[in-house]
Amino acid sequence: MEQAEYPMRINKYLAFKKYASRREADHFIESRLVRINGHLAKLGDKVFEDDKVTVGALVTKRILNLVYFAYNKPRGIVTHSPEEEQEAITDIVNKLNIGLRVFPVGRLDRSSRGLIILTNDGRITDRLLNPKYEHEKEYVVKVNKPLEKHFVKHLASGIDIEGYKTKSAKVKQVSETVFSLVLGEGKKHQIRRMCAAFGYGVIDLVRVRVMNINLKNLKEGQFRKIEGEELKEFLKKLDL
Repeated sequence: MEQAEYPMRINKYLAFKKYASRREADHFIESRLVRINGHLAKLGDKVFEDDKVTVGALVTKRILNLVYFAYNKPRGIVTHSPEEEQEAITDIVNKLNIGLRVFPVGRLDRSSRGLIILTNDGRITDRLLNPKYEHEKEYVVKVNKPLEKHFVKHLASGIDIEGYKTKSAKVKQVSETVFSLVLGEGKKHQIRRMCAAFGYGVIDLVRVRVMNINLKNLKEGQFRKIEGEELKEFLKKLDL
């Protein structure tokens, strides 16, 4: 758990107290919704340990209206920086009739499919994606030729990809050409690059789990709400 070091900037304080991400906190401050010792807070203000910080009802209401969904992304949908005429995940999300404005956390490349977390909670982005937290993500991968023992061994212990050695991972061979892989990091196109380093081409790549959130029987293009004990465990693991 992150330790408090006072004095700290007001936006960092609000993030530390789990009201919002720092960016969202800046918006609340600019909207005159935050006070320090009874005085309206300004961007850049610092908070000392004995200060009294209060937030407006709109901030509290926002926390009560946070939602989380599991979405099974099909192939062909772009989750980050789509080019003209490419189908973007934000366009798809707008058609899902979720009822609230949500955004995807993390990415899957256009040729990959599987689990994406959708939410309106900006607090979880860094806590979920920052590699220092090493949250597990599980994938099922099919390659274009039979797996060799040395490749599986190197996948587990780490592979050099263009000057970077991947961290150790959990690997299980499922069939002659299919394996499951659990990573605690997420470099760009990491799995495809790991396979390419040993001459394997990826035919299919599916993300089936993020931390305790599983794809389960969710069909491609469908979503389900994350709630109850599943949500409670998810937020606990994120220290929220």
